[in-house]
Amino acid sequence: MPTKDLLIVGLGNPGPDYAGTRHNLGCMCVEELASRLDVTLSRRRWRSRVASAPLRSSGQVWLIAPQTYMNLSGRAVAEAVRALGLPSSSVWVVHDELDIPLCRLRIRREGSDAGHNGVASIMASLGTPKFARFRVGVGRPLSPRVDPIDYLLSPFSRKERALLPSVRAGVADALILALESGLDKAMEVYNRPGSLGCTEVA
Repeated sequence: MPTKDLLIVGLGNPGPDYAGTRHNLGCMCVEELASRLDVTLSRRRWRSRVASAPLRSSGQVWLIAPQTYMNLSGRAVAEAVRALGLPSSSVWVVHDELDIPLCRLRIRREGSDAGHNGVASIMASLGTPKFARFRVGVGRPLSPRVDPIDYLLSPFSRKERALLPSVRAGVADALILALESGLDKAMEVYNRPGSLGCTEVA
């Protein structure tokens, strides 16, 4: 059954310099979800941009984009969790993932940080790994000489930018399905190639 009250976190870095970078893809997808729910991440609360909307099944879904910079994301998430009185199982984190190609999504109920500093910060601040992750692929740099951090903090290529509308729309669809029918249903539908409606980038 869907959870009554939820916190959905879109990870990224604040400011125009980071707006179009790979590391902000989680935030981009949550902004797409906000648009679908006819709300805007404009309120300032919990060191985040915040929006909320009613759920069909009752309760509220809170959408936040932490403004603490990626490595301190957990501070914002912990403030929101405390204020809302939510268990960690009611937290869904949407974030970029190097080890998954662009146009792929993997949803997990919990897990390790897999080297993602934003996820690691949330785990440390909440004191548990038991929160859901919507891992949105960005792929690794083609050249081993490119530092992964530099890659994540750089803009998408022109070819990748052409795919972003499908990625953002697909992840928003997955989040809506999870809100309406539960995480298990969303995992069944979206944890497979082609589910975001675009072709993977090699």
